Amino acid sequence: MPETCVGEKVFMQGNIAVGEAAIAAGARFFAGYPITPSSEIAQHAAYHLPRVGGIYIQMEDEIGSIAAIIGASMAGAKAYTASSGPGISLMNENIGLACMVEAPCVLINVQRAGPSTGLATKPAQGDFFQVRWGTHGDHSIIALSPATVQECFDLTIQAFNFAEQFRTPVFLLMDEIIGKMYETITIPNIQDIKIENRKLAICPPEEFMPYAYSEDLVPLFAPFGDIRINKANGSGHGLDGFPDNDPENYDRLVRRLNDKIEKNKSKICLYKAFNCRKDTEILIVAYGCSVRPGLAVVEQAERYGLKIGLLQLQTLWPFPEQLIMEYSKNVKKIIVPELSLGQLRSEIAGYIRDIPIKGVNKVGGISINPQDIIKVIKTRYE
Repeated sequence: MPETCVGEKVFMQGNIAVGEAAIAAGARFFAGYPITPSSEIAQHAAYHLPRVGGIYIQMEDEIGSIAAIIGASMAGAKAYTASSGPGISLMNENIGLACMVEAPCVLINVQRAGPSTGLATKPAQGDFFQVRWGTHGDHSIIALSPATVQECFDLTIQAFNFAEQFRTPVFLLMDEIIGKMYETITIPNIQDIKIENRKLAICPPEEFMPYAYSEDLVPLFAPFGDIRINKANGSGHGLDGFPDNDPENYDRLVRRLNDKIEKNKSKICLYKAFNCRKDTEILIVAYGCSVRPGLAVVEQAERYGLKIGLLQLQTLWPFPEQLIMEYSKNVKKIIVPELSLGQLRSEIAGYIRDIPIKGVNKVGGISINPQDIIKVIKTRYE
């Protein structure tokens, strides 16, 4: 991180804030392939990582990118890549591998309009389900989403911390608006940033079991090249890392991979609540670029005495259903603005059955504005 930025207020782009935070979190390896609208993250890594002793590699494609960061992670590095929806589609097979071998890494998805090539320079929020279900099989995943440039910095740090703490790939699910936005943010002093590192095995080599775990369900780590022999086995494996096709063993393995995340929802599910009170009648639930127009509506509602609150989801996966149910238990309507045809809304609907849930949806590559939300809310007061 440039020393002139540390501890100062700086005017910075969202994508660059992600790059600054990655280095502050201790990331020292980036492999990626340029793709709009995430390319500034790769550009930042290409210039700044070598200056702090790190490595930048431009790969031939996104498949090579995810393979490279898994390898770097298993060698002990904090590793990351950045892409957009089409690139994440290519990465999905190896994302499953990262889940299975428990390789900590951060995957930054700056969303753009799809499907396919779509509108390469336009914003969207259509990858909500992609980051959760893109790879096959039963697995859990962590996905965080910033709504400001400051959160681009702060949640990137948190993404690396979660990746290290739970030995899992973590998504930072951004969008073109947030990635390209410039705002004034505060870069904290390095000593004030909480940094998590994976727990290392210290046992004698002959006692090391690559997938042995304790109460937190997360195995201790030995980097490749260490005197302890590690194994990155994508097939069914026992605690020793060797193939094991026994049904009971595989059942335990898959359940543990899920439980190490799902049983820690209270630590992982981050959010902000604005004007949410016991007498709130309408709750806006939003993430990413859809938060700001929602906040504008909340501010207008305050002036007119309307009881509207906003719940910002900073953690999208594991899905914070308990949080949604808690904040909506007294409301009469839920409004979900998003740049998709209703992906977040449909997930909320799986848990909220007795309250109307109305979507504010755009897929044309333009932002939602406060008036779009107000049109839907007006039906409550007419």
